[in-house]
Amino acid sequence: MNATDFHGVFPYLVSPVGEDGRIKDAVLAALVEHLIAAGVHGLTPLGSTGEFAYLDRAQKRRVVEVTLEAAAGRVPVVAGVAATTTAEAVRQAAEFERLGCAGILAILEAYFPVPENGVVAYFAAIANAVACPLVLYTNPQFQRSDLSLGAIERLAQTKNIRYLKDASTDTGRLLSIINLVGDRLGIFSASAHIPACVMLLAGKGWMAGPACLIPHQSVRLYELCRAGRWDEAMALQRELWRLNQLFAKYALAACIKGGLELQGFPVGDPLPPQPALDAAGRAEVRRALAAQGVLPRSG
Repeated sequence: MNATDFHGVFPYLVSPVGEDGRIKDAVLAALVEHLIAAGVHGLTPLGSTGEFAYLDRAQKRRVVEVTLEAAAGRVPVVAGVAATTTAEAVRQAAEFERLGCAGILAILEAYFPVPENGVVAYFAAIANAVACPLVLYTNPQFQRSDLSLGAIERLAQTKNIRYLKDASTDTGRLLSIINLVGDRLGIFSASAHIPACVMLLAGKGWMAGPACLIPHQSVRLYELCRAGRWDEAMALQRELWRLNQLFAKYALAACIKGGLELQGFPVGDPLPPQPALDAAGRAEVRRALAAQGVLPRSG
């Protein structure tokens, strides 16, 4: 894949952290190997599923380092960068590019609301600090200061801001963005959207945590959409949507980490104060994964 042509399925990796606070390198590397073998098109550490808001600077760096080492250049790694200050976001982006990331997923954390000019300045500063492509991340549900349509239109003029990952539940907003920026930004879906519908709107693919649990099925769905085999794609999409409903019902990191534990990856629980899956949630996730045939035989 051309390092500047991102498309397809980019699983949002979990961040496995041991009780001592160290990243569980071998577990993360094994997950990376499993996902690449399943045919994913890229990897995204430090997204929402990666619990970026709960990791310190050293933990973030190690997650990126292990992901890059395990991927070994076989697929592009697009690392999440998030901070409450522009200076820290710029520092992270420059560091991750030096480590070898092919792109940056830019996220704005905010305690106090930030006006549109400040939001635009934050993302523009990150873009200007690196030469690699930037993916804008928008999530109106969780971000105190989100990207408005006006801000997206302004940022689309920046040369290396090439993509946008939308985690809203508003597919109409996606179409508004596409109508506004044309082909200047490639659009990636999140698990909050119906990926096949985003592909029908000329989306580039999806960056989402659930792909960690069902990578083969996610890749197959993408391939069917790219081939224009919409009847088959929608049949598979309807089947997979049951899993998306679980991710909406339970906390995303808890759901993905709990599912990976059931699949034999000892990634541990979400970092406190986030709750782990309770017994009922674990049973529900187990049933959903069993229906997809993605549990070990002993599971």
